[in-house]
Amino acid sequence: MRKFYERICRLEVIVSAVFLSASCLLIFIGAVARSVDKPVNWSQDFSLFLFAWSVFLAADVALRHDKLVKMELVLLKISEKSARIITIINYLLIVSFLAALAIYGVKLSFISYRRVFQGIPGFSYTWVILCVPVGCSLMIITSILKLKNLFQSCRKGV
Repeated sequence: MRKFYERICRLEVIVSAVFLSASCLLIFIGAVARSVDKPVNWSQDFSLFLFAWSVFLAADVALRHDKLVKMELVLLKISEKSARIITIINYLLIVSFLAALAIYGVKLSFISYRRVFQGIPGFSYTWVILCVPVGCSLMIITSILKLKNLFQSCRKGV
């Protein structure tokens, strides 16, 4: 199971980087095409799709590597035990918020299945919205693993 998760983590990094790069490239191509009066109507819509997925996948990568914004200044001023308690509460709040986002993201994806992009007929907006529950589910897994590691370090007395 650990190897499977590690593969998903590597794939997540690659996909988010490729999607972000492709999104930027599509925006550039669309701008150049408009300037020579040959607009690519679908470029903005597809770049939005790619950007949304890259954001949620990259958010999980950032969470996993502790690269998100932290309030470390507050934690440095209190005892180590209090800092651990606050960190645990913080992760529990994060998991709760992400679970709510995932649940409402699934509901929204079912509601919006008829909505299509203007520039891409037949391409449902649901594919963009699905990045919310998928990304949040991945971040929930990451947060739970971080909580597990935190509890294990508390038990060891580290």
